[in-house]
Amino acid sequence: MKGIFLMGPTASGKTALAIELARRFPLEIISVDSAQVFRHMDVGTAKPDRSILAEFPHHLIDIVDPTERYSAGEFLIDAKRLEEEIAARGKIPLFVGGTMLYFKALAEGLADLPKADPAVRAQIDMDAANFGWPALHEKLSQIDPETAARLEPADSQRIQRALEVWLISGKPLSEFLKKESKACEDDYLRIALLPSSRSALHERIAERFQTMLLAGLVEETQSLRQRFALDPAMPSMRAVGYRQAWHYLEGDYGKDEFREKGIAATRQLAKRQITWLRSMNNLNAFDCFSSDLDREVKTLLKENLNA
Repeated sequence: MKGIFLMGPTASGKTALAIELARRFPLEIISVDSAQVFRHMDVGTAKPDRSILAEFPHHLIDIVDPTERYSAGEFLIDAKRLEEEIAARGKIPLFVGGTMLYFKALAEGLADLPKADPAVRAQIDMDAANFGWPALHEKLSQIDPETAARLEPADSQRIQRALEVWLISGKPLSEFLKKESKACEDDYLRIALLPSSRSALHERIAERFQTMLLAGLVEETQSLRQRFALDPAMPSMRAVGYRQAWHYLEGDYGKDEFREKGIAATRQLAKRQITWLRSMNNLNAFDCFSSDLDREVKTLLKENLNA
């Protein structure tokens, strides 16, 4: 077994359970969260507080600035490196989070090409207008010489796609087109925290978002806007909570509407996460509202780790 997946929708209690498991078993926590990778974004991403992180360090938290991109391809590279390092220390990786694309990358590889990103394409088109497609073809030859060798310098459509794939994923197109080996589904023990009551999860989501507001989500977003050259199309500012806070700061809607939109967006995120989880194979599902959740999951780990 390469590691353990601890998955669940937002507000299902993943972090608290992960800490309890790390207290009991020889585990190291790896964050599987596309928003927690950003530095200075603490309130809206619900990062563990500093005292928790000091006692139980989480890998892949605070690794890029809000102006940067971090792709599933980059996550996969980092996660595989950490798997080896943690195993060398005689411990087991505990992957914790709700970014399902990252879990899919770990379990299945990245054979599928990234979807088109209008913002990335717009930037490539702007570069082409400024420097010309032959210059971008030369750039591609440095990034992905195999793909560049089969394209003409004026083949704008294919050059654009190859650069887009690299900018989104951090991997050259030629790697995607090669046959990738699929990871064995049995490589990871899969644990999912699923709600027995959707309405109870909605209540928890509303309470959590209100807590974020009181903790300074708006102020944090405003500080980020002042500190960095941010754009609402950037991945960091498209994250749930920050996207709504951005519009609130722009005056697009008032405080009450901001709160309702933030809660609604979080509910939609949770719905997508649950749908994805229910489609997974070899899933050990637990009710996130169970009063005996800790014991149930620890029993499963004992059976699988022979602890």
